[in-house]
Amino acid sequence: MKLSQVQKILLIASSLWFFGEGLMGPLFAIFAEKVGGDLLDITWAWSLYLVLSGILYILFGKILRNSPHREKAMVLGYALNTVLTFGYLLVHNSTHLFLLQVGFAFAESISTPVWDSIFASELDEAGDSFFWGIANGHTHLLTGIAVAIGGLITYYISFEVLFILMGCIQALSTIVQARLLFIKKS
Repeated sequence: MKLSQVQKILLIASSLWFFGEGLMGPLFAIFAEKVGGDLLDITWAWSLYLVLSGILYILFGKILRNSPHREKAMVLGYALNTVLTFGYLLVHNSTHLFLLQVGFAFAESISTPVWDSIFASELDEAGDSFFWGIANGHTHLLTGIAVAIGGLITYYISFEVLFILMGCIQALSTIVQARLLFIKKS
């Protein structure tokens, strides 16, 4: 069994996305404090993101279930995530951070259920644990590496450089993912 062209695009784009996102990693807490947030602000911002994205995953999963525009929606989610990543440059207080987390919940919830369904539809066997291992394992591997690199960038340079690098990687991820829009369906 080998990866299809669609699966390769999905995995390359998500690898870039998780690497870009992973650069922030646990630095989120430090950044939140830097813009005036405290322990409870960090807690509520992260909780808001998780609860809202959980609800939106279900909602967008249902809305996009049989849509002929699923790939476009997924690319839109990636593009929105890119814009929001650059939005970190504009965060100056915890309210801005809360709003950004709401945006990230929407972006991820639009793209992830579609990503999963397209990946699954490309499997010869839906229960192929090796390919699901690749789909999920690469995210942890790349995020782990990115966390270390993100910490070094922030420690030695700045959050601003980190956010610009994150946004550029997210943009590249969106461009790669957009290649799916040009693959002819058989």
